Amino acid sequence: MTKRFKKTIRQIHLWLGLGSGLIVFIVSITGCLYVFEEEIRDNTQQAELYVPVQQRPFIGLENIIRNFETIAAGEKITIIRITESEPNATVQISSKKKKIYFFNPYDGRLVKKGGVDWLSTVLEIHTSLLWGETGKFIQRWAVVIFVIMLITGLVLWFPNQMRLLRQSLKIKWKGSFKRVNYDLHNVLGFYASGILIVISLSGLYFAFKEVKTVASFFTGTKLTDGKKQFTGKSNYSELVSVRYDSLYKTTLNKYPCASSTSFSIRKNGELRLRMIYPYKWARNQNTFYFNEATGQLLRAKLYKDFNGADFIEATNYDLHTGQLFGLFGKIVACVASLISASLPITGVIIWLKRKKS
Repeated sequence: MTKRFKKTIRQIHLWLGLGSGLIVFIVSITGCLYVFEEEIRDNTQQAELYVPVQQRPFIGLENIIRNFETIAAGEKITIIRITESEPNATVQISSKKKKIYFFNPYDGRLVKKGGVDWLSTVLEIHTSLLWGETGKFIQRWAVVIFVIMLITGLVLWFPNQMRLLRQSLKIKWKGSFKRVNYDLHNVLGFYASGILIVISLSGLYFAFKEVKTVASFFTGTKLTDGKKQFTGKSNYSELVSVRYDSLYKTTLNKYPCASSTSFSIRKNGELRLRMIYPYKWARNQNTFYFNEATGQLLRAKLYKDFNGADFIEATNYDLHTGQLFGLFGKIVACVASLISASLPITGVIIWLKRKKS
């Protein structure tokens, strides 16, 4: 590796780092926090997420939605969440006004009404910097730059002589502040780089259709939207509660044993019903798309029909958060994110020290 080449790589690494460092720090810190979103919610929101266990069946969506329409008259439903694996888990209904209503699954009564909590804000910062589409644009390209920085960082880390390799793998804690800071940047960056590249690329999968195209290319398959369904219309347009309840019961009867179910309204007006089943690796999820106004089933995507590209899509979120490997994976993802947040800080210190010299 020539000195000129390494100098060019160093300049690329430096200026890309200075330009994107703050965004990388923010995205890394918020990602580190959100990795344990489920655990944090379960330990801090028991009162709204669960009710005492009762020997009674689920009251049904129709009653719950009718109660919602009475309590929140005029508010439009955007998301409904049901957790079948935990019968005492409350049914959550989110409205367009960014309010969340928690209902008792046994009697349909309102347990609590709340707004967007701090974890939802953390997620929004992570994905859009609280700046809408502009923030999403900045965030996704900052992650692209970060991937380039990880690659150039690995090139810079590699010692010119093999006898120095062992030294490049250790932090010299007894050295000067300048040396320790340099090692923290280089050594920790090296150890975390592989994990951070995976986390970054899985994050870019959400942001760029081109990444999905590349994933499809490597699997030799094409990401599917689901098989079109040719069913007759089920006109429940008069009562929202009847329509949702009927769709839920019919689908659950046909595809039983779901762990959790969610309804959501997509931007194109479709009603998406997603049912997740017990799984170890790729999410076993069946997704159904309905005409929101009539309840007509438009298409269905079943996990038994997944090809390679569908498998990657179903696995991607759990891979991004470390959940794919359970608690251990989450801890690794959290530590790697903390290292990621430290790299812009230690990098700026290195630059300032060199500039002063």
